Amino acid sequence: MLAETAEPPGTHAGPHGRPEQDRRAHWLRVMCLTGLDYFSTLGYQPAIAALAAGAVAPLATIVLVTITLAGALPVYRRVAKESPHGTGSISMLAKLLPRWGGKLTVLALLGFAATDFMITMTLSTADATAHLVENPFMPKELRGSEVIITLALLAGLGIVFLRGFREAIRIATVLVGVFLAANLVVIAVALVQLVQHPVFLGDWWGVLTTQHGNPLLMIAIALLVFPKLALGLSGFETGVAVMPQIRGDREDTEQNPAGRIRGAQRLLTTSAIIMSAFLVTSSIATVALIPAKEFEAGGSAYGRALAYLAHAYLGEGFGTFYDAITIAILWFAGASAMAGLLNLVPRYLPHYGMAPSWARATRPLVIVFTVVAFVITIIFQASVEAQGGAYATGVLVLITSAAIAVTLSARKRRARKSTIGFGIISVVFLYTTVANVIERPDGLKIAICFILGIIAVSFISRIRRSTELRATSVRLDPAADAFIAESEQGVVRLIAHEPKNLSPERYREKLQHALAAHNLPDDDVVFIEVVIVDSSDFEGELVVHGEVREGFRVLTIHGSTVPNTIAAVTLHLRRELDCMPHVYFRWTEGKPLANLLRFFLFGEGEIAAVTREVLREAEPNPTSRPWVHVA
Repeated sequence: MLAETAEPPGTHAGPHGRPEQDRRAHWLRVMCLTGLDYFSTLGYQPAIAALAAGAVAPLATIVLVTITLAGALPVYRRVAKESPHGTGSISMLAKLLPRWGGKLTVLALLGFAATDFMITMTLSTADATAHLVENPFMPKELRGSEVIITLALLAGLGIVFLRGFREAIRIATVLVGVFLAANLVVIAVALVQLVQHPVFLGDWWGVLTTQHGNPLLMIAIALLVFPKLALGLSGFETGVAVMPQIRGDREDTEQNPAGRIRGAQRLLTTSAIIMSAFLVTSSIATVALIPAKEFEAGGSAYGRALAYLAHAYLGEGFGTFYDAITIAILWFAGASAMAGLLNLVPRYLPHYGMAPSWARATRPLVIVFTVVAFVITIIFQASVEAQGGAYATGVLVLITSAAIAVTLSARKRRARKSTIGFGIISVVFLYTTVANVIERPDGLKIAICFILGIIAVSFISRIRRSTELRATSVRLDPAADAFIAESEQGVVRLIAHEPKNLSPERYREKLQHALAAHNLPDDDVVFIEVVIVDSSDFEGELVVHGEVREGFRVLTIHGSTVPNTIAAVTLHLRRELDCMPHVYFRWTEGKPLANLLRFFLFGEGEIAAVTREVLREAEPNPTSRPWVHVA
């Protein structure tokens, strides 16, 4: 169960891994990979739009396309440039918002990202079930068993990942190519029907003008209804997440992957243009040709508007083929979402110390995500329309956060025009998000559940892992190495010193206290100081610098906590340099509970006791453990 942990680049599970250079693909093929999520929404988006907006759906779809091309696309083209390693807009905000504020923001966004990916799995699988059940060749007895069928499909998805999943760009290319070709045929035939029988367009226009006679009123209603259609914006975050798959120029470096960035921007632009064309034409065709009652629950077009047209105008044979390819891409879109979760969670939470050790392993996470998908499916009874609000909430929050991140980045660069432009886009997406939440609060409720769950698990994990060494490596500079080499008989005496007061008097006072309190034989000692950089960080490399201050030898380390850093350095000296460190502390004043909170929040507090506990857990053999003295 725990064997397959987060693997190195080239073998990491799922389509968001980082392959070796020779395994990367052209951006068009990678577009098909992200298209599993983005293009597959054609399976249900037209039906949801018609059900939510009625006759206004085509106008609202045009608003959606305008915001996609003028808003989301420029934002994510910028995200691709500033975050080219697949970490997306979340990492941009993490860098722009420092310390605990940044960490908590990332946890909240992870909750919305989990909502996005989880609902992608459950909604797309539910729609795959709808296409399966509604096919005329399927037994009628299957109707009413949608929940069971959806759970079975989700279980199959989980089994695939329990066995192991690798990059499937070739499969994605075939699926997306065939799916888009099938949709092109259906929409082309539908548009021909509208041209040959203009009465359909006349009836739609008559309903629209009767209900909303004033053109300005139509536009206003389209703007108000637009948030309900936000599903059509999905796929942009996935588009930047798969950037490591794109083959760049030969001159590309990890620090400056110009070719990869250019390919990602072409990917985003091309997919947005293709999807926009499909969304507008499919919305007009479905609203004009399908009776309104068929879009409602129990109707033949419920969750499958284009499939309804395929059966109606191209025959049951082609309609069944359309159902089959739609079921395949919707199910595979769930696989893409699962892979996204398996890469997103280990990328942030373990690094922050906010996930248990098993969160680095693929299989336990697969079981957790599959169980959560079961619960969501049962709660929503495998309804495509009922999950639309939750899906839109996750998508919109991520896009809004990306717009805000790009705006803050432009402001930091002092690019005034870009700041104003991206600021306006941020306001538009913020309005869309708020309107969607007010209209359909289910998405926010699910996201809050995910956020609370992530925060609870994160802080419990952070507390449980608080006594780990938390150092990825320890390195001494030449001066520090020389101080250790000067120690007599392999014994290094280190006096812990708080670097707030660096005056000669303070060093002398500290030395006199240590000589008296610990009965040291002489003054052959080295001071050790830890400078807290960011206490919200969990792990990182420790570099030990040596310097002489007013005749005193001092080791200085920048770390996130004092006790863990001292423990890691002394254990490194014991194991790697074969010397026995003795570290001397003075008891910390103050109440134990207050010191405990200071340790968790600021990396300080009861340093001596925690240092000893970290060493005890890291080195089970007492005779090999550095000595901790406190007086």
